Parts: sequence; C-alpha cells; structure tokens
Amino acid sequence: MGENRLRGGMVGVGMIFDETYRPFFEACVQRPLYDRHTGVVNVELAAIASRTGKRAEAYRGSAPDAMKGFASTTGADCVQGLLDQGVDFACVATPDDRHFDAAKTVLQAKRHLIVEKPSVLDLDQLDELAQLAKENNVLAKVVYHKLLDPDHKKLRTLVHDDVLQHVNNGYCTLLEPKSISGSQFAEWIKGRNPGTYVAVHYIKLIDYTFGGRLKTVTATGQRGLVGEAQGPTWDSVQMRMVYEYDDGREAAFDIHTSWVTPDNFPGYVEQEVQFRFDNGVWNGHSRKRGVECTVEGKTPFELKQSMNNHYNGQFVEPWGERSQRGYGIEVIERFAREVAHVEYGGPESERAARLAEMQSLAYNDLSADRQVVAAVQALEAILAHAAHGRPDAVVRVNTPDGGLVLYHPGQSEPEVLYHPEV
Repeated sequence: MGENRLRGGMVGVGMIFDETYRPFFEACVQRPLYDRHTGVVNVELAAIASRTGKRAEAYRGSAPDAMKGFASTTGADCVQGLLDQGVDFACVATPDDRHFDAAKTVLQAKRHLIVEKPSVLDLDQLDELAQLAKENNVLAKVVYHKLLDPDHKKLRTLVHDDVLQHVNNGYCTLLEPKSISGSQFAEWIKGRNPGTYVAVHYIKLIDYTFGGRLKTVTATGQRGLVGEAQGPTWDSVQMRMVYEYDDGREAAFDIHTSWVTPDNFPGYVEQEVQFRFDNGVWNGHSRKRGVECTVEGKTPFELKQSMNNHYNGQFVEPWGERSQRGYGIEVIERFAREVAHVEYGGPESERAARLAEMQSLAYNDLSADRQVVAAVQALEAILAHAAHGRPDAVVRVNTPDGGLVLYHPGQSEPEVLYHPEV
C-alpha cells in the first residue's frame, strides 16, 4: 500500500496551537500516521491563517527545518487564503466568538473541519455548520480533549458497563490563573466569561457520559477584577444544569469556573469533579492525582509545583527520544486519523459509508453537540441579562413556548432563544 498525504491548515496561532496542534504536526514529521486500512499517511502543516502573521513568522523561526515552508496568510481574508493553499482539513483555534465565520468558510470550501470548543455560541449557527458538512460530504468536528483524559475515560467505562448506576447529581470546577485573563487572552476577553470558555468541557462530559435530556439552565457570576463591576466581562461563573432521564428521574449538575485564581497557585489549573450515583460516588482531582515538585528560583511561576503530565507534557523517553504527548494532543491525532479513514480507508466507492461511520462518533461530531451548544447559548443569554441589571433568569429546554426559552422574574412574556426542538 502506497503513502498518502493530508495537508492541514491552522486558523489561529496562539496558546492552544503551541500546546496541542504544534506538537501534533511536529510529531507527524517524525512519525507519519499509519493504519492497516489507510497505509502510511503523511500529515503536514501547509498553511497558517492569522490576523497579522507575527506569531506565524515567530514559529517559522523555531520550527523544525522540514516544517518551515508553510504558507502564512493574513488579514480579513486569511482563512480563504489558507484554503487556497490546497489544504485537506483546517483547524480553527481562534477566540470562541470568531469560530463560526471561519468554520463556515472551511465547510463551504468542502474541507474537513476541527474547531476548538465551544464550536459555536448558538444553535442556529450549529444547524448551519452541520448542514454544510452534510451537503459537502466532509467531517465537522469539535475538540473536547477532556473526554480523552484517562480519568474521564474510566468514568465513562464504569457508567457504560453499568458498574456506576444512574447519576443523581454532580459538581465540577475549573479555576485558571489570572495570567489567562490578564495576559494570554487579554485582547479577546472583553464581554466574555470563563463559563463559556471552559465549563463547556464539563457540559460535554456530562452530556456524553450520562446521556439524558437537558431541561433547565441557570447561572450567576462575579465581576470587577478583569472588567467593570457592572460590565459584561465576568471573573467567575457558576451554572447549574438539570437533566431528565428515561425513567423520569432528574439529576442536577453544578459547574464553577474562574480565570482569576492567583498566578502563584501551585497548579496550572484547579480541576475537580464529583458525581454521585445510586450505588456509588466518583471523585476526581487533577492535582491530587499527580506529583509535586519544588525547584528553587523556578516554582511556582516558571514551573508549577503541581503538574498535569496527562494533558500535555515534554519527556525524554527511556530510549532517548524527546517527545511531547498527552490527551490534549491525542484528540488532534484522532481527528486526523478519522480524516485519513474517510479519504484513504478503502475504495472511493465506499467513501460515503466511511464518512457516515466517522460522523456517527458522538464524542466530537457537531451533529451530536446540540445539547452542549444549547447550554452554552443559555448561559450566554442569562449572563447578558444579568449584566444589564436583570439577574435570575432561567432557561428551559423544549417547552410549549419553544426549544430554548428564557424566562425572567417579573416578565410575563418569555424570550425564545431558539424555536425548533433542541
């Protein structure tokens, strides 16, 4: 079986690129993808699209020699310029409120897509992208790397095998340092919130692991550190989702997020989950499962005392090879393998069947993401009302008034956020 090739494009070249996409593309230079159905598949970074090109050129200076030839496209039409380079797939890792336009352009060009979470901010946008993917016979996927966390995979395994039976309620928290909102993402957080940014990981974990029907979303939060105390930019957010299951029982899930944790906190982030079941309890903590390390003059700023070596770590392997690996990178590789399976996994006459097989993967396909995006859209709407002095709104799903409906105390008429059934 001969060698095949996939040319990838990168839209956005910030922190997420550096931590996940960059090491994936660099690893592919050293070790192409291989599967007995596809043979050897060489994956290359063909182009990077960004607003100014400064970061792309900075990367070119440090990239391995075999990767320095990528095209850099800039300006308002940078995504189209990237597509003009003949890429087979594109990765969208821009700020979340810029995902839709870039993703739409990619799918309209009949190229495979992977987009960072949340894929989009409302269901109308999700519907449009899912329809474009269907019409153009390409994959449209979203990154949920926490589903590949070994702890979360084990949780789902126990639920799938009916060892843990019927979730009753749950709590998730993810707290990030001030450097996230104050420097790394400072230019795009105005009017944004950490709930949409990271709670979506846990929304997907809950939705995918336990199933059920989303019924209700409520939320509140705090302001005043990264923006005005009465403004639209949020320091921290607490949201609650209520799900209903086939037997009529309900479960409530609370998700707390923040991006104003002190920078001298010992871990990169604080991640904790607890889920209670009819017959058991699951507790997970990202720092407590790991190691602690103190180095004079380096920790806890340059090097954190508590490391998450599962997400993304640099290692010298026992056989001497330097590598960068972890579930944050594995999820990108998995997408590339799905594209390779569609394009090279058998005869062209069977491509449609292979495409349908990859589109059926509910862990990352846009078509399976409706309840997650519904929760995100509800959160955004609730916080927008609160920022304008109207707190305590409640969003309900699939009511007689519509598919996604916001009810506000003292307001007789509801606000329909999305008319069709979610």
